[in-house]
This record gives sequence, structure tokens and C-alpha cells, in this order.
Amino acid sequence: LTACLAGRGPEAAAREARREALLAAAGPDGVVVLAHTLDDQAETVLLGLGRGSGARSLAGMRPVDGPWRRPLLSLRRSDTERICVLHDLAWWEDPHNLDPRFRRVRVRRELLPLLDDVLGGGAAEALARTASLLRPDVDLLDQLADEVAPSDDVRTLAALPAALRSRVLRRFVLGAGVTAGELGAGHLAELDRLVTHWHGQVRVELPGGLSCSREGERLVVSPTPVAP
Repeated sequence: LTACLAGRGPEAAAREARREALLAAAGPDGVVVLAHTLDDQAETVLLGLGRGSGARSLAGMRPVDGPWRRPLLSLRRSDTERICVLHDLAWWEDPHNLDPRFRRVRVRRELLPLLDDVLGGGAAEALARTASLLRPDVDLLDQLADEVAPSDDVRTLAALPAALRSRVLRRFVLGAGVTAGELGAGHLAELDRLVTHWHGQVRVELPGGLSCSREGERLVVSPTPVAP
């Protein structure tokens, strides 16, 4: 399987390639069951905190998310290994999970153990609990945003509460072809400034080779100009 980096980091490209391969191998119902554990959830939340991400990222992975099912999110990785040993099941260990060049590996092997040491244990459980507590709030805001039609009209967007506006902006640029997995809180903050604090900014560069600019009272998404 070959992954196109297309301006993304190797971890993001590998993740997208895995998703494509799993979906291609899914059965008639299109459901894919994943083995993410509580440890994976804790790592996801911690990485989001380190990037200064918003609530969507800190809410972590969902047990049910479209075609994806994650039935093991309440179990520690050590629990799943013990279950495999108990039932004489062999598992495959991805060698990349030991490669310190990847940020997630260092979080797993260095940062989480340090947090456990400083906090007296329970760091992974606490981080996973944070995700569970945030998820209902994120779901409610998403539901409210779904009731607002995607708009490129600046006056319509400016009238929305900030928490809803960021979600409507996100839907707007995703609908225009921006890459979802790479769209972060920083991009959304820049887009919000086009709406609420516009001082003639030229454009906001977005993932997928696209940019968003303001033309009068409308936002326009177009290919990012190539430097000569």
C-alpha cells in the first residue's frame, strides 16, 4: 500500500492509508472493528493538549464513529494483552510502535509514565475520562451547528455565537474540499478572524492545497497560489 504524503506528515499519511485499506477490506455492512484501548485514547487526548487543540480533539476517539467501532476503549492495553495470553491468541506488534521518531511513541513511552510518576498513577484513566466528559458537550454543539446551513456570508457567520461559528466554518471549508484530518484549531481561528477581525488579510492557507479569502461580504475557498 502506497500513501501519498500530499503535504502531510508521515504519521498522518500512514493513518489515512490504513483507513483506506481497512475500509476496502470491510464486509458488506461496511463496519470495521478497531482495537484502540484506553491507552490509545489517553495518548490522543495528551497529543491534542500539546497542540493546543479544541474540544473536538480533546474528546478523543468515539466508540462508534461512522463505519468505525472501538469496543475496547475502556480497557488498558495490558488488559487486552492478558486476555490474548489467557485465550492463547497471538497478536502482531507494529514495529513503528517502538520507533521514538514518532511523537505518539514518545508520549506512550516517556510522557505518560512521567505523568503517572508525578501524579501518583492513574494518568491514562484521567485523560480518557476527560475525553468522555467532553464528548456530550461536543455532540450538542455539533447538533446545534447541524441546524445552521453552511454559509459563506460574513454577516450571517458573524451573528453566530463563537462556538457555533467555528463549527459552521469547519463544515463550510470541508464542503469546499479541505482535508478534514489536517484541519486544526489554528486554521479555524484564522478563518474566524476573516469574519470578525478582518483588516485586509490576504488569505488563510488550509490543508489540501486550498486557501480561504474574504471578498467583500463573502468567504471564498480556492486553490492556494503557487509561488513563482
